[in-house]
Amino acid sequence: MTDAGRDRFRPAGTIDVVVIGAGHAGLATSYCLSERSIEHVVLERGEVANSWRKERWDSLTLLTPNWQSTLPGFRYSGDDPDGFMSMPEVIRFISDYADFSAAPVRTNTAVTSVRLNGDGYQVTTNEGTWRCRSLVIASGACNVAVTPAVADAIPATINTLTPHEYHGPEQIEAGGVLVVGASATGMQLADEIQRAGHDITIAVGEHVRMPRTYRGRDIQFWLDAAGILNERYDEVDDIVRARRLPSPQLVGAHEPAMLDLNNLTDNGAKLVGRLMGVRDGVAQFSGSLRNVCALADLKMHRMLDTMDEWAATSPQASQFEAIERYERTRVDASADLTLSLKDGAIRTIVWATGFRPDYSWLDVPVLDRKGRIRHDGGVAESPGMYVVGLPVLRRRKSSFIHGTEDDVRDLTSHLADYLNHGVA
Repeated sequence: MTDAGRDRFRPAGTIDVVVIGAGHAGLATSYCLSERSIEHVVLERGEVANSWRKERWDSLTLLTPNWQSTLPGFRYSGDDPDGFMSMPEVIRFISDYADFSAAPVRTNTAVTSVRLNGDGYQVTTNEGTWRCRSLVIASGACNVAVTPAVADAIPATINTLTPHEYHGPEQIEAGGVLVVGASATGMQLADEIQRAGHDITIAVGEHVRMPRTYRGRDIQFWLDAAGILNERYDEVDDIVRARRLPSPQLVGAHEPAMLDLNNLTDNGAKLVGRLMGVRDGVAQFSGSLRNVCALADLKMHRMLDTMDEWAATSPQASQFEAIERYERTRVDASADLTLSLKDGAIRTIVWATGFRPDYSWLDVPVLDRKGRIRHDGGVAESPGMYVVGLPVLRRRKSSFIHGTEDDVRDLTSHLADYLNHGVA
């Protein structure tokens, strides 16, 4: 528990709202509930900011600049607004927020079951049982690293790691590395492992190419200013697809200026298509690499066109540097379709193939066939249940720290109406 909230606790029992998770989304929810004087408790399986402490690799930095690190009533106050927080800095930022807000957090309190209980919920934990009228799930979107079914066919001689298991390149034994996935995680790990002296092969699937800076400003400035990040979930043409999109090829640093596939191949990395299967110790790749990269290039330049259109009418137009366009992704016309995993050239595979939430403790019929909560902009199908901190929850910016406040204020307003009237 946080020292600031220590005196506000009571034994497990009945309360208006239980919030599950004390990351930035759960703490922001707590802040907004406190503003409305709604009695609540925040249950955390480990420590505040637990996933940042336990489920990130050592060198990871935020993809958003420090000036964008804001939560309800709280913001970054350091002397490097254009820099990017390291993991220890993120942990400190979130922990400071918990103390600032006097959030009623119970740490080391693991939720083992949530069930319907009359017109509310019964939340069972290792520290007792709570009954509440409303429930907010803020346990995160990246609890489990996803590996494809083909992982079962990898030869036992190959060492495999997920991003949750990877901490640094010192874990990688001598030899080549196959990184499966070319979104933010795959690109960052491939770059770090390559810099440590390993030969890298990257299996490239669907990805979002994006420059770190554009026309002299950080890309996050443009995404925000042009209104892209504020697009609401009910305005998106295909919300299901939008929520599945991989994270953009960005790194939280100003060097390299653009971490893309060209940057990695310039340093010796080899590109292959999406990993489709493994047979008799031979990895098989899709032949669509060129098309996948061309589509990512096309979408990036369409996005830049949108930013240029906004800039042309902006009062700041004279302050922006000239319009930029980028070289297409260079793809070898004879990219390999197979790769032996038996000849010793590849010693390690890193699965940068995405993440999913873990709701194994949720015994309420709100999960779809893939184990994700069915919700409408964070309002779950079960009355009084809400979910926060998921990608494109209510806006495109929802998955970023600074995107949390608008979502949480919307949902706590809905929740307050529910508590007052039973409906919203």
